[in-house]
Amino acid sequence: MKQFRVLLVDDEVHILNFLRSKLKLSGYDVLTAGGGVEALEQAQAQEPDLIVLDVLMPKMDGFETLKQIRAFSSVPVIILSARGTDADKIKGLGLGADDYLPKPFNPDELVARIEAVKRRISPTENRLNPGPLLLDGISIDFESHRVTVRGQDVSLARIEWLLLNELARNAGRLMPYKDILSQVWGPEYRDDIQILRTWISRLRYKIEAYPDSPKIIRTIPKIGYIIDNTPPEN
Repeated sequence: MKQFRVLLVDDEVHILNFLRSKLKLSGYDVLTAGGGVEALEQAQAQEPDLIVLDVLMPKMDGFETLKQIRAFSSVPVIILSARGTDADKIKGLGLGADDYLPKPFNPDELVARIEAVKRRISPTENRLNPGPLLLDGISIDFESHRVTVRGQDVSLARIEWLLLNELARNAGRLMPYKDILSQVWGPEYRDDIQILRTWISRLRYKIEAYPDSPKIIRTIPKIGYIIDNTPPEN
């Protein structure tokens, strides 16, 4: 069975060496890159299953590296950075990071977060797919992962699809923040409401951005989200 391949990107050699040893002991195939340019080359040539990306690097920082990675790949990315403010976290998630872990960090927590990503991207064979769902002009095909809005195909990132999938399967039912976080990211993320809000915003932009697009995701303040499945009023 192919080992899960992780690309570590950091300009500090001692951090790379430490994390490489830690992840190898945890059963991962590990690649390393000392900067953004090398990371892009490795990401294209080696096709890692996940990238752990530092932000503060010379020449090309982690945000720019992530932006360029997203131009050709949807590989999961965990940002690992000393810049841990809410603004930096929101920026990283907005650029397409799957997670953001501030330094200093517990290496065991990093391994746990990588495991959480593995669970999200692993196929779930035991969950039956319902038939296509039509909600006020939005069509969701659970089997093909196809989403259309007013007949136009919409391309969703992996996390965006997982979020829509979870909400749509429970259409008409209120989904508390903690339940969504546990289902989409894993139980380790039950209290990380900021990451959920950021990705909900990205999902809404994809499916509700245009003036005639239906607004199906409703926020229930301080509780969670619900997809309305009631017919629109004439």
